[in-house]
Amino acid sequence: MATNLFKCSTGIGVRLLFPFSHSELPLNFHQINSAIKGNYHHLRLRNKKPKLPSARSLLWHSSSSFCTAASATDASATGASGAVSDASIDEAVPPVSDVEDQKQKIRDAADVLDIRVGRVLKAWRHEEADSLYVEEVDIGEPEPRTICSGLVKYVPLDHLQDRNVVVLANLKPRNMRGVKSSGMLLAASDASHENVELLVPPEGSLPGQRVWFGSEDDRQNQPPPATANQIQKKKIWELVQPHLKTDDSCIAILGEHVMRTSAGVVISSSLKNANIS
Repeated sequence: MATNLFKCSTGIGVRLLFPFSHSELPLNFHQINSAIKGNYHHLRLRNKKPKLPSARSLLWHSSSSFCTAASATDASATGASGAVSDASIDEAVPPVSDVEDQKQKIRDAADVLDIRVGRVLKAWRHEEADSLYVEEVDIGEPEPRTICSGLVKYVPLDHLQDRNVVVLANLKPRNMRGVKSSGMLLAASDASHENVELLVPPEGSLPGQRVWFGSEDDRQNQPPPATANQIQKKKIWELVQPHLKTDDSCIAILGEHVMRTSAGVVISSSLKNANIS
């Protein structure tokens, strides 16, 4: 193949550096990194201070029939010890510590959301918006909350009356076509958003009970809810929402942490691997 006839700027033949390469199949970062690290002793023999192309450059050019030399800005020169910088090779792969830090950040943000069990006392069609319902929802406060929900296309009105729901309660109130909406009913939806189901609290849950993610120990350590201003300013809901899903058993989860109340887990009636919003 043509790859046998060309060499990278390191002086190592492509077939020697990438014995598993194919002229019509691009290499991925893991293949490139493995090949560079595994064949580095060949580079040491030929050049005490080789300049290696970056992983990004090699990945780009591996889909053609030759391997081009990396530019000076892409290459990572070794120091006195001749060691290759991992940063230049694995630049597209975030360190494990960064991934774990991000997961913890999302978990901490979810803990300050005021997600509660609610009960719809009354629901009706919005007079000025065909796609909206207006609900009065008991969430354990002295007065019920008024909440607007865009569920007309998905949930029959009689299915809303006198049912338990899951409410995100610490959002700033919004004016929805003349009605002040103070919260959000959480629902699962498939990828096409053609099927939408309200989340279902476990039987025995009471209005006002707070929802949390994880185990009973996590419940004991749950911090107080953030204020609505904090939720908006720090974009906490925007950070958490993309990571809320249902699993293969229709159980609501945040990553590996189950959404639950003191009575059990929160579910969707039938939607698996769905988004929650």
